[in-house]
Amino acid sequence: MTHTMQVQRVVALGDPALDELIRQSDEYLASLYPPESNHTEPLAALISDTSAFFKGVIGSECVACGAVKLMDDDIRYGEIKRVFVSERQRGSGLATAIMSALEDYILEHDISVARLEAGPLQPAALKLYGKLGYRERGPFGSYQSDPLSTFMEKHLSL
Repeated sequence: MTHTMQVQRVVALGDPALDELIRQSDEYLASLYPPESNHTEPLAALISDTSAFFKGVIGSECVACGAVKLMDDDIRYGEIKRVFVSERQRGSGLATAIMSALEDYILEHDISVARLEAGPLQPAALKLYGKLGYRERGPFGSYQSDPLSTFMEKHLSL
C-alpha cells in the first residue's frame, strides 16, 4: 500500500528521523565531492527567521527534505539548499513535492527568484531542476566558479 508524503516545516532540532536523513545526505555528498566543493549547511543554520527547512514524511519515516534561505545580495532571492530524498524513495516524485513547498515559501515572502547550487555528479537532480524550469547561470552570492558546481535560477510568478 502506497502512503502519501506529508510535507512539514521543521521548527526545532532534535528529530531523530530527520537527523538520520541528514546523515545520509551528508554521506552521499561527501562520497561525490571534496570538502571545498561541498556547500552543505548545518540544519541549525537553516531553521531561523530568514530560512525554512521542510521534511517529507511517510508514516513515521522521514524520506525527503529541503531548505530555503531568503537572501538579499544582488537582488532578493530564495536559495534552495539540502534537497535530498532517501535512496529507496527516489524517482517517486518526492523531490518535486519538496521543491514545490520551497518555491511556495519563497513566493509567500514576495520573492520571485529561486536559485540553487548543485553538482554535476548528480545528473538526476540537475535533470529534475531543469524539468522544473531552472536554468543554468553563473555563480551567485559568495559562491566562486567551480567545475564541481552548477548554478541554476528560476523566475517564479508572484
